Amino acid sequence: MQDVTYRRPATVQEASQLLKDNGPTARVLAGGTDIIVMARERRRDTSMFVDVKAIPELNQLSFSASEGLTVGAAVPCYRIYRDETVSRLYPCLVDSTSLIGGTAIQGRASLGGNLCNSGPAGDSIPSMIVLEGEAHIFGPNGWRTVKVEDFCTAPGRNVLDAGELLVSIKFPAPRPGSGARFLRFIPRNEMDIAVVNSATNLTLDGNTVTHARIAIGAVAPRPLFVPAAGEALVGRPLTDETTAAAATASRDAATPIDDMRGSVRQRKHLSYVLTERTIRDAARRARGEIVSHV
Repeated sequence: MQDVTYRRPATVQEASQLLKDNGPTARVLAGGTDIIVMARERRRDTSMFVDVKAIPELNQLSFSASEGLTVGAAVPCYRIYRDETVSRLYPCLVDSTSLIGGTAIQGRASLGGNLCNSGPAGDSIPSMIVLEGEAHIFGPNGWRTVKVEDFCTAPGRNVLDAGELLVSIKFPAPRPGSGARFLRFIPRNEMDIAVVNSATNLTLDGNTVTHARIAIGAVAPRPLFVPAAGEALVGRPLTDETTAAAATASRDAATPIDDMRGSVRQRKHLSYVLTERTIRDAARRARGEIVSHV
C-alpha cells in the first residue's frame, strides 16, 4: 500500500480545493471499491484520499416531476435499487445497480464512482446514457454540466479537469409511454466484467416509436451512444424488421477487441443480440408489462 493522506471535506468547495492543491495523485474516495484496490496494487499513484461521503450534495437522492431524478455521486447502489420511486420510474437503473458486484459491493459502490472509473464495460453507464443523464461537475471555475455520453473519453479517462469532482447525475422525468431496459452478457456469475452490455430507452405511441436512445458497452474504448440505432426506430412501427435494423446499427458501431473475455466476432454478435433484447423488453415496460430485473 502507498503512503496516503486522508481528508474528509464537508463541502464541494473544500473538496475541489484539496484536489487542486494536491495534484493528480489526490483521488476522490466515495465507495472506494475500485480506487482502494488500485492504490493497494499500485496501479494508480495515490498520495491523498479525499473522502466525499460527508458532503450533502453527493448523498442526495431525490425526484420531482419538474426536475426529474437527482442521484448524488456518492449514493450507494443499494439506496438506488431499494428506492420505490426509482424502481417505479427508472427500472433501467435498478437493472444496472442490482448487479454491480455482490451485495457487499453494492453497499459502497455508486453510479458516480462507476462513471468516474470510466471503464468501457461499466455496467451503469449505458443505462445512464439512454436515460439522458447529465453529470453535474464542480471545480475551480465553478459548475458545469456534461452529458453522460460525452463524459468518458478513453479507458479509465474522462472529462474531469484538475480540481474538479462529479457531484451528481441528473435524469429528466420519464416520458409518458416510455420504457427502458439494461442487459449484459457474462460467461458465468463469478466473472463480473461484461463481455458486452446494452441499454435501450424508447417511447411508444401505440406501436409507433416516437423516441429512442440505445447504448452499448465493452465494445469500444468507451461506452457508446449509438444514435443510428435509435434513428432506425423513431417514426416507425416497432416490428421485427425495425428492431433488426436498430440491432444491426449497434453491431456496426461496435469496435471491440479480442481478449480473455471474448472475441471480436462474439462481441459484434452480442451487440446485435443484446440490443434486440433490450428493445423488446423496453417496449414491454413502455406498455406497462412487468419485466424482471434478472
